[in-house]
Amino acid sequence: MEEESCCCADDLLEFLRIDVALEPLCDRQETTCSKNVMRKQRNWERRLEAKRSKRKEEKQRKKLNKQNKDVNELQLSKRVIKAITKERLEEARGAGPGLCVDLSMTDCLSAKEISRLACQIRRLYGCNKKALQPFRIFLTELKKDSLLYKECVRMNDGFLNYLIDVTEESWFHLFPSEDVIYLTPDASEALEYVEEDKVYILGGLVDETIQKKISYTRAKELGVRTARLPIDEYMVKRPNPKNFHSKILAINQVFEILLTFRDTKDWTKALAAGIPPGKGYMVASAASTDISTPEEL
Repeated sequence: MEEESCCCADDLLEFLRIDVALEPLCDRQETTCSKNVMRKQRNWERRLEAKRSKRKEEKQRKKLNKQNKDVNELQLSKRVIKAITKERLEEARGAGPGLCVDLSMTDCLSAKEISRLACQIRRLYGCNKKALQPFRIFLTELKKDSLLYKECVRMNDGFLNYLIDVTEESWFHLFPSEDVIYLTPDASEALEYVEEDKVYILGGLVDETIQKKISYTRAKELGVRTARLPIDEYMVKRPNPKNFHSKILAINQVFEILLTFRDTKDWTKALAAGIPPGKGYMVASAASTDISTPEEL
């Protein structure tokens, strides 16, 4: 019996020793397994990060190439446009209708009006540069020691390189009187066409000028033909609280109307494009659509 008890005790101890011996082995296997998994995880993360970084670099490279391409195309476009513009202006100086700004009346203007006139000259030239059919531009009786000339140089970047004809002479001595049409709002005759063999004279005055009929009187004294824009024929007065209506336009506004008419042969479109709503006029066709019937009222 005692022997049997000893055998059972020995078997139990042996089992415990085996169990204790197996437990560290399992821990080691699990630890090794965990390290392998972690190593694979780290390797996978590194490869993933490398791929992300490569994609990011490729994306940035493509973006940079596109920007450089866009810049090159833009620069090329500017060069081409500049060359085309210069060619058109040079062609206009050799043929086509002339547009002359008569600057003989600047003594009537204040310093503020002189500055505004210089600004209008810049806008006029800007319109001509963009035109498909530019005019040949003349600035007559513009003296280099005058305030207007100094203001043009000061306010208009590149004024000295404008592709226009600047002279101290009078337009009356430059062009045959039969080729001249002096545009003034006080003329009785409405302008019907823009003729290619004519020179159109604009008086170098601004809206704030108080004296009336200055350009009209000058043209009549010199015996040249006068004409006005056909505002009365194609436009009607726009109702407004102040009941203000004016046909006096800036020289760049008149010029824009002439350019538009030359391209479209349509006075309605030309006048609508050049006369601001603040002048109190609207094209007749637009006015008819705005009129409400009694039933609608």
